[in-house]
Amino acid sequence: MKFLDQAKVFLKSGDGGPGAVAFRREKFIEFGGPDGGDGGRGGDVIIEAADGLNTLIDYRYKQHFKAQRGHHGMGSNRNGARGEDVVLRVPVGTQILDETQETVLCDLTEAGQRRVFLRGGDGGHGNAHFKTPTNRAPRKFHPGWPGQEQWVWLRLKLIADAGLLGLPNAGKSTFLAATTAAKPKIADYPFTTLAPNLGVVRAGDEEFVIADIPGLIEGAHEGHGLGDRFLGHVERSRILLHLIDGTADDIVASYRTIRNELEAYGGNLAVKPEVIGLNKSDALLDEEIEEKKKALEEASGAEVMVLSGATGDGVKQVLYRLLTVIKESKAEEPEVIHAPATRSIPRPPVGQKLPDDGEMQWDDETGEWVGGEDGDLEDEDFEEDDLEEGGLEEGDEPEGEEPDGDSDEALDGEEPEGEEDGSDDDTDGTSRHGA
Repeated sequence: MKFLDQAKVFLKSGDGGPGAVAFRREKFIEFGGPDGGDGGRGGDVIIEAADGLNTLIDYRYKQHFKAQRGHHGMGSNRNGARGEDVVLRVPVGTQILDETQETVLCDLTEAGQRRVFLRGGDGGHGNAHFKTPTNRAPRKFHPGWPGQEQWVWLRLKLIADAGLLGLPNAGKSTFLAATTAAKPKIADYPFTTLAPNLGVVRAGDEEFVIADIPGLIEGAHEGHGLGDRFLGHVERSRILLHLIDGTADDIVASYRTIRNELEAYGGNLAVKPEVIGLNKSDALLDEEIEEKKKALEEASGAEVMVLSGATGDGVKQVLYRLLTVIKESKAEEPEVIHAPATRSIPRPPVGQKLPDDGEMQWDDETGEWVGGEDGDLEDEDFEEDDLEEGGLEEGDEPEGEEPDGDSDEALDGEEPEGEEDGSDDDTDGTSRHGA
């Protein structure tokens, strides 16, 4: 199964059903009067954290989810049935963010946790509700209240006690395979790991979960390599294990590269407790180990532990060090550490390079990079050209802009085209962002 950790979906709760206009007309029954029932309430959009899921692949090819609208009222004071809810089952650790990816709307950190994300609209009143002593035959009814709709991002952040960091080929997957039952891919070329891996480590009588993410390179926060999108999976960890390839020519530069990427990424990763490990000690002489260890301690200002994931030397000491910090952190803060909202840089399709101009941004609707030197017109262009020609006046906006999605005119009686039954495949959404 392919790993997918983010998806963009459209959610809409059900509209309320309309009330009925009906009158009681039965033979030999005088004083009939109005008996139109109320409409049913629309269905809710519910998000549930399900145990056993570890990917958002279910939301790659289906991005529209709409709850059922309430049924209409009927005569004989019969109320309409309530619309069925739509339930989205997501992995534990999933965050729901707004369309701008700047606000966390919901964070599901426990299995079985359920949240009513969008509530359905209330049903409308039938004409029986409007009868009065002076208006005994009302023909008034309410059509029902509309439901809520919203585009949101689903962002999976794995829950692990410790996270593995390092440059490509630093030995992270080898360390994970040596300490857990996980079987990550191991090879002698960079970027062997393409998706995060989880493993359960046993140290003595204690256990904790460790997460391995793909390697980072310089400029990952700008999208170089695999980027920094997988760093979100170690945001919830209580401690970081920074592995450094001991066979590298400049281990200090390797250490500073990862630290710079953590600071550029944000998400409180730069201030998390860190254990520095000088890996691949089996390929070094004793003199080289002492020299590189001393240089790394001077650069980091912290103790450096020497280990070898291939032979197992020093691995137990590292595990017990991690376990000690994890137990202390759980005693101080037993709940899952909060992971703030972090915005992912959209990746271009295969074959397109990330432009060097930092002002350019990826447009999901047009499928190309926009902005920069030639993308947008400056304010002076509008003032000098358009105002002189009479095309625009001061205070006016350029033509062709879409109306605000929250306005009543955009939502009143209209539904997004091609979204019935929530079965359309939106190629503008997750299939590009989540790939």
